[in-house]
Amino acid sequence: MSNLSTQELETKFQQKIDANEYIEPKDWMMDKYRYNLIRQISQHAHSEVVGMLPEANWITRAPNLRRKAGLLAKVQDEAGHGLYLYSAAETLGISREELLNQLLTGKAKYSNIFNYPTLTWADIGAVGWLVDGAAIINQVMLQRASYGPYARAMIRICREESFHQRQGFEIMVTLCQGTAEQKAMAQDALNRWWWPSMMMFGPNDKDSPHSSDMAKWRVKRESNDDLRQRFVDRVVPQADFLGITVPDDKLKWNAATQHYDFGEIDWTEFHNVINGNGPCNRERLNARIKAHEDGKWVRDAAVAYANKKRKKAA
Repeated sequence: MSNLSTQELETKFQQKIDANEYIEPKDWMMDKYRYNLIRQISQHAHSEVVGMLPEANWITRAPNLRRKAGLLAKVQDEAGHGLYLYSAAETLGISREELLNQLLTGKAKYSNIFNYPTLTWADIGAVGWLVDGAAIINQVMLQRASYGPYARAMIRICREESFHQRQGFEIMVTLCQGTAEQKAMAQDALNRWWWPSMMMFGPNDKDSPHSSDMAKWRVKRESNDDLRQRFVDRVVPQADFLGITVPDDKLKWNAATQHYDFGEIDWTEFHNVINGNGPCNRERLNARIKAHEDGKWVRDAAVAYANKKRKKAA
């Protein structure tokens, strides 16, 4: 294949994608494909790692041992998801150190949703129900992404996210079947997390700069707007079951389209949060920097141990 022109290489590359074959790390790939994959996978990895913070905040304050154990397991899962995704990104030729440096210096983006505070225990239920529910809708298609390491990592991630979503919904059911005060907590959590969850799918398709290429390369197989619509159609009946109300006065069933119509998202807020000015942006970044610095001795010890073993083997 080395004797082929760039145009011929690109043609064969696209033909392989169109045939639903995986692109693997040693395969030839377009530079733009590699760049956009690193961007998407690293943002995904950063989101998993930063996403531990708002929930870890409630581990010591969970209402009982069962809830504490469940939340500990979930936070541990999110750390594992970050590991799988960083490993997938490394196969594209970028180092783990560079990926982490991009996060810690504020150069890299991560999901807007993790820059909002978890104010009550009901928020843990809402995050599981809404945030992990949105993540599943976003990520199921990624199990068929054209890049092999990314697609394979997503299989286990989606299974675990499904558990997290059920865990969150079960918390919401318990609250909504409890006292009036508990149900009010659940409603308040839905009020605060609904619109940020809607933003998780990214900008409207017409305003999304990368969607066209990622669809062409079959990394993303469905559009932001289609995924958002599926989320609304799935969650509204669940809210009705819980007996709480989605905070959107324009929300209504459209018999003609067989979908729910909904109000306009505040994209100014979305871009403000993405650009580092959300309620918890600085808090999240400072927490990650502190954790990285506090863990330096562990990394140094691991490297020293590995070097010692190599010397003995030599």
